[in-house]
Amino acid sequence: MNLKKAAAEKAVEAIKDGMCIGLGTGSTAYWAIQRIGERVRDGLKIEAVATSVASEELAVQLGIPIVPFENITRLDITIDGADEVNPELHLIKGGGGALLREKIVAANTDYFIVVADENKAVDTLGSFALPVEVVPFASEWTKRRLEASCPDVQWRLKDGVKYITDNGNYIADCRYGEINDPAALEAILNSIPGVVDNGLFVGMADKIIIAKSDGELDIRVK
Repeated sequence: MNLKKAAAEKAVEAIKDGMCIGLGTGSTAYWAIQRIGERVRDGLKIEAVATSVASEELAVQLGIPIVPFENITRLDITIDGADEVNPELHLIKGGGGALLREKIVAANTDYFIVVADENKAVDTLGSFALPVEVVPFASEWTKRRLEASCPDVQWRLKDGVKYITDNGNYIADCRYGEINDPAALEAILNSIPGVVDNGLFVGMADKIIIAKSDGELDIRVK
């Protein structure tokens, strides 16, 4: 079985009737949304919000009821993927470009479940480039500030031009190497004017479900 699918379907078991659900973004969250759609067709009664235009469009296609954010105050469960997870349950997210929306949704969720395959489990964060969302205004100035703490900062490109997030911002992919103090780096980055947020999710995950190639699930709980 597809490892991402196995982890995602296990996470969806936590969803119950009457819940408000956050739908993540990316290749692993895709499988969670697919399974939620199946359960909705089987009679599951939920409401949901999505962390990206793509996830919302998929949810609508599958018949998952999407509600405006202003209609709810908190989410019961959000299921999302990650680009890296460490033993302390800290994450790097944003490979799919939705890190800001994902972080807003996760921060307003009672129980945040992260699903991943075993390749995303690392001892120390940082092999994956850390995405940092930057406003377009004076973006080169912001990039220079990022370069003061990072040896390799590159604008994310799509079709040869700067990638634009669903919020109309740019993403700078920052290769720090080993990130030994994610909380400290998160604070430094978010103190830079022009940075909207970054892909370090420190202390936010309540449960991580990692699917292993031997068919077992490695479940880590805060």
